Amino acid sequence: MTNDSPPRRPFTVRARLLSVTGVVVVGSLLIWHAQVIDLLSFDSSGDKQPVVASGPNGSPPPPAPKPVRKTSAPIETPTAESKPKKTPSPEATKSTGKKKYSEESIEGLAPVLRGRLRKAMADAHAAGIPMRINSGRRSAAKQQRLFDEAIKKYGSYKAATRWVLPPDKSEHVQGRAVDIAPQSAMAWLERVGWKYGICRIYDNEPWHFEALRSPGKTCPPLQDSSPAERG
Repeated sequence: MTNDSPPRRPFTVRARLLSVTGVVVVGSLLIWHAQVIDLLSFDSSGDKQPVVASGPNGSPPPPAPKPVRKTSAPIETPTAESKPKKTPSPEATKSTGKKKYSEESIEGLAPVLRGRLRKAMADAHAAGIPMRINSGRRSAAKQQRLFDEAIKKYGSYKAATRWVLPPDKSEHVQGRAVDIAPQSAMAWLERVGWKYGICRIYDNEPWHFEALRSPGKTCPPLQDSSPAERG
């Protein structure tokens, strides 16, 4: 018995296998090529998205605090009102413009008494006798206050003038009288004051001295008390 059908060609199966293999290879190449492009691409959308760290449980992190800019305090420019005002010197009075000295200062005395007393005080200290001014020039206001207090103390104007005189009659207000302290200095100045032209005036005030006579001349006798025309 003869076979009339033609024999199959073996290359047909091989061709099909080659075709399928080629398709698989080409597909693999295409996939590999796409992956390579994704890796080498610098223009991918993923690169353009910012990387954001996630917070706890995947929640977005809190916004970062804004930096606080430090501002320097404004420099204050001194104005006419803020500038320290110059206070008037206590040595000058508003009414007369003359210098005002302490009641215990020798500089407040009248020139004649000041010069003579300065020499006497220097000699007293050289002899070991301390001498100071207890009361020299007084203001009219203080003299008036002392006189008013004396009137209350002694009971009358006349009785008060034995110890204190009103401002218009007091030599202290003029700087022409001085009360000396301590007692040792009083006694020394009464004894030798005539050499300097400084004399004790009243018998009831051993501390009160004035420049009555020229230096070297004998001092006048003591008066009983302060008469109303003297201070």
